[in-house]
Amino acid sequence: MAIYEQKNARPAPSSTKGIVHWIFRNLLSTPLDVAMTFTVLAFLFWVIPPFINWSIIEANFIGTTRADCTGNGACWVFISQKINMFIYGFYPEEEIYRVNIVFALFFVFIVLFKYFGNSFITKILIFSAYPVISFMLISGGSFGLPVIDTNNWGGLMLTLVVAATGIVVAFPIGIVLAFGRQSKLPVIRNVSIVYIEFIRGVPLITLLFMGSVILPLFFREGIDFDKLLRALIVITLFQAAYIAEVIRGGLQAIPKGQYEAADSLGLSYWQKMLLVILPQALKVSIPNLVGASIALFKDTTLVLIIGLFDLLAMVHLTGSDSNWLGYDTEGYVFITFIYWFFCFALSKYSKVIEAKYNTDHR
Repeated sequence: MAIYEQKNARPAPSSTKGIVHWIFRNLLSTPLDVAMTFTVLAFLFWVIPPFINWSIIEANFIGTTRADCTGNGACWVFISQKINMFIYGFYPEEEIYRVNIVFALFFVFIVLFKYFGNSFITKILIFSAYPVISFMLISGGSFGLPVIDTNNWGGLMLTLVVAATGIVVAFPIGIVLAFGRQSKLPVIRNVSIVYIEFIRGVPLITLLFMGSVILPLFFREGIDFDKLLRALIVITLFQAAYIAEVIRGGLQAIPKGQYEAADSLGLSYWQKMLLVILPQALKVSIPNLVGASIALFKDTTLVLIIGLFDLLAMVHLTGSDSNWLGYDTEGYVFITFIYWFFCFALSKYSKVIEAKYNTDHR
C-alpha cells in the first residue's frame, strides 16, 4: 500500500511577486503600455511639482491683508479672510452659530440613526426630525430666533441645502414615477413617460430659468414666491426624473420569478412591490443612485444664474473685491477640493452600503 507524505506548498518564485513584478506586468508589459506609462509620468512631473511649489512651498498662509501676500505662491490669506462668505454667504455674523449647530446636529442624528433606530418607524422619525429642526434654526421665526431671509443664505450652506433637498425629496417621487412608467394603466404609464422624457430632454439651466422667470407669471399680483423655494422645486422635479429611470432599470433587473413568487403568496400589488421587488431593485441601483446624487451636487452651481449665491458664486463675488483682485484662483482651488471631498465621501459611502446589503451567495 502506497504511503503519501504531505508536503508544504512551496513559496511562489521571486520573479512572480513583489512590486517589481507588478510594475512589469501592469505598466511595462507591452510597448504601448510603456509609452502610456512614461507619458502619464511626464504629465504628472509637469503638473504636480509646480502645483506643490505654488500651493505650499511658496504660499502665504498668515496675514490679514493683501500686503501680506508676497512672492509668486498662493495667497491663502484670501481664503482665511473670506471663509465666512464661502461657508455662510451673507448670513448675519451674529447668527452664524445657528448654522454651526445644524452642522453639529448632523453628526448627532447620524449616531441616533445608527445606534438607536432599531425599528423602521424610529428611523423615519429620526430621519424626518433633522430637516425640520435644521429649517427652524436656519430660517428662524421659532423659539424667539430672528427670521433670516433666504436672500442671505449662500456659500456651502446653500449648496448643501439645495443638494440635500433635491436628493431626499426627489427619491420618493422618483419611485412613484418608476412604478407609474411600468403601470398597466395606459393613462398613468403615458403621463409618467411624458414627464420623464420631457424633464430629461431639457437642460436644468432652462428649467431654472422657467421656474425663476415664467412660474411667477401664473400667480396673482402681490404674491411673492420665494426664489430659493422655486429653485428647490425645479431641482427636485428634475432629479426625480433621473431617479425614476435609475430605479426602473433596477426593477427590470429583478428576475420574473420574484414577481411570480410574490403573486403566489397572495400579496397585493403594493405589498409585492414595496416588500419584495423594490428592496431588491434599490440594492441593484445603489451605484447609479449615488452617481445621480453626485451629479446633482455638482449641478447645484447652476443656481448662480437665477441670483442664488452658492459656493461657486461666492468665488465670483469675493474675487471681485477691489482689495483682493487677482486672487480668485485660490478660491477656485479651494472650492474644487470641497466639491471633491463631498463627492468622494458619497462615493465611498455607497461602497459601504453596497457591502452592507450585498446578499449574494458566493
